[in-house]
Amino acid sequence: MPSHDHRNHAHGDDQDRGHEQDRGHEHDRGHEHDHKHHGHAHAPASFGWAFLIGTMVNAGFVAVQVIYGLSAHSVALLADAAHNFGDVLGLLIAWGTATLAQRSPTQVHTYGWGRSTILASLTNAAALLLGCGAIALEALRRFADPQPVAADTVLWVAALGILVNGSTALLFMGGRKDDLNVRSAFLHLASDAVVSAGVVVAAFLIQLTGWFWLDPASSLAIVTVITIGTWGLLRDSVNLAMDAVPGGIEVNEVEAALLALPGVIEVHDLHIWGLSTTKTALTAHLVHDGTAEAAGLIRQASARVRDRFRIGHVTLQVETAETSESCELRPAHVI
Repeated sequence: MPSHDHRNHAHGDDQDRGHEQDRGHEHDRGHEHDHKHHGHAHAPASFGWAFLIGTMVNAGFVAVQVIYGLSAHSVALLADAAHNFGDVLGLLIAWGTATLAQRSPTQVHTYGWGRSTILASLTNAAALLLGCGAIALEALRRFADPQPVAADTVLWVAALGILVNGSTALLFMGGRKDDLNVRSAFLHLASDAVVSAGVVVAAFLIQLTGWFWLDPASSLAIVTVITIGTWGLLRDSVNLAMDAVPGGIEVNEVEAALLALPGVIEVHDLHIWGLSTTKTALTAHLVHDGTAEAAGLIRQASARVRDRFRIGHVTLQVETAETSESCELRPAHVI
C-alpha cells in the first residue's frame, strides 16, 4: 500500500448511515485525516440467493450431463459437464469470498477481507482456462478415434443446458458491471449457455450426416468460445491483484479533478487501487496555496472523487507549497 509523509496528514470518516464526523486539528507538524466510505451497493451480499440457486441448479444439471454423456458416448456432453462442474466450484468460491468480504477489519487484516473477492475471480478465470486445455486434449484424442454418439440424447440434454444456464445467468446480469466477482459468475453461466447451444447444433448435424467427428470438433469450438470470453476476466483479475487502477478510472482524469479544487496547485503521490472487486481506494498529497482551509478542502476532494469516480475510501495529505518542497514522496517515480 502507498506510504505517507506524516508532516501534514489528513484523515477522517464519512459513515454510510448518512452523517459526517469531521475531526481535525492544525499545528506546525500535525496530522489531519479524512476517510470517506460512500454507500457501496455491496453486490455480492445482495446476490446471496442468486449464488444459492445457481449452485444448486447447476450441480443437479452436472449430474444429469455425466449420466447421459457416459451413456451417449459424447465427449462434447462430458466436456460441458466438466465445465459446468467448474462453474459450481466457481460459484461456491465467489459466494464464499463475497460473504468473507463483509467481515469487519481486524488488527491483522486492517483492510478487512475484501481482496478475497479478487482472488476468487482470479481463481475462477484460471480454472476455466485449465479446463479448456483438458477439453481440447480429449477432443484431439477423439479425432484420432471417433466414437459413436447417441445424438438424440445429446441434443435434448444440451437443450436443457441452454435453459438451465441461460436462466441462472440472468440472476447475475444486474451486477456484472459493478463487481468482477459477480461478472465472473455471469460469464461462467452465460458461456455455458453458449456451449450448450453449440452441442445442440453438433448433435443435430450428427443426426443428419452421421459424422461423429463433429462431436470433438464442437468441443474445440466450445473451448475457443470459453477462452475468448474468459481472457478479459483473467486480465482484469490479475490487474486488480497487482494493485492496478480499476477499469473505468483514468488517473489523469482523477488528478485533473483534484487540481480543479479551489486553492490546489499540485497533486503528487497519487495512487488508486482496488480494495475488493467493488471498493476502490485512493491516496494523494494535495498542495494548496494557503487560501483553502484544510478540512474543507479534504471534504470537497473526497466528495468529488466519490461522486465522479465512485472511489469511496480516500486518504489525503495536505501540504503547503513550503512543506511540499521537502516531501520525500513528491517525485513521480517514488513509491
